[in-house]
Amino acid sequence: MASSRNLAGAAFMTVSMAGFTLSDAISKFMFDFIGMGQLMLVRGLIASALVGLLAWSRGAYAKPAAMLHPMVLLRVFGESAATLTFFVGLNSMPLPNVSAIMQALPLAVTAGAALVFAEPVGWRRWSAIAVGFIGVLLIVRPGGDGFNTASLWVLACVFFCVVRDLATKRVPEDIHSLAVSSATAVSVTLIGAAMVATTGGWTPLEPAHLGLIAVAAVLLLFGYQFVIMAMRSGDISFVAPFRYTALIWALALGWLVFATLPDPLTLAGSAIIVGSGLYMLWRESRLDRPVAAETTRPSMAPDGL
Repeated sequence: MASSRNLAGAAFMTVSMAGFTLSDAISKFMFDFIGMGQLMLVRGLIASALVGLLAWSRGAYAKPAAMLHPMVLLRVFGESAATLTFFVGLNSMPLPNVSAIMQALPLAVTAGAALVFAEPVGWRRWSAIAVGFIGVLLIVRPGGDGFNTASLWVLACVFFCVVRDLATKRVPEDIHSLAVSSATAVSVTLIGAAMVATTGGWTPLEPAHLGLIAVAAVLLLFGYQFVIMAMRSGDISFVAPFRYTALIWALALGWLVFATLPDPLTLAGSAIIVGSGLYMLWRESRLDRPVAAETTRPSMAPDGL
């Protein structure tokens, strides 16, 4: 029987995934009113201010020179590129489809850790990775009638998230994660500013739209804090699988907000990805080498997405 701490951790993880997914849904909704660059700029300004205040209050800027560490710079690059490619994909694809492809991230992180850091990955986990990416192919369907080129942008996002997560594993422990998050938020904001002119220009914001963007920015911090609470409350092997509730939230929001539901092949691919990920998390918990589960650690929280 699960302990109360594990159950609390699972609840916190579920709530955090709801926060991240709802933020994504608001961003997709806003694409009908403003350009992608403007959205990244405005949301980035709000998020940068909020993260900056939080980081300052916790003394995260005590070592500013540390932000020039190569792994910090690589992490900021990975997160910023992931945000950009994610937004491009989200602009042209249904939210549940985007979320389904993103669930392949733990599989990709484990493969990346094996290839880059030579971390031991046995044939069972390599098999799970292979099966999981078959699920991705069912969703993407390259060359098929259901192929959407926007899915390539989401796959690029997964790649850049792997870069981010692997870089995070090499960021010195004495560098405060909130300082890194603050740098990332500023980087995403600057990218948005550079893109405004090429993505529709500047559109005057109605108060309701500005309010929605502010809510999306707050939800990012909301999700970030609940990830921290989840990982501090329960065992990682118990809590990590609940990251897949993001797909459930995406399916619900896709239906309620956008009146879209994935086709049977996409649902089948999603089930394969989640099943493969769950098997790998279970396998890693038995081996006490939770590589994939580390994508849910506080330092891995999606700052920009």
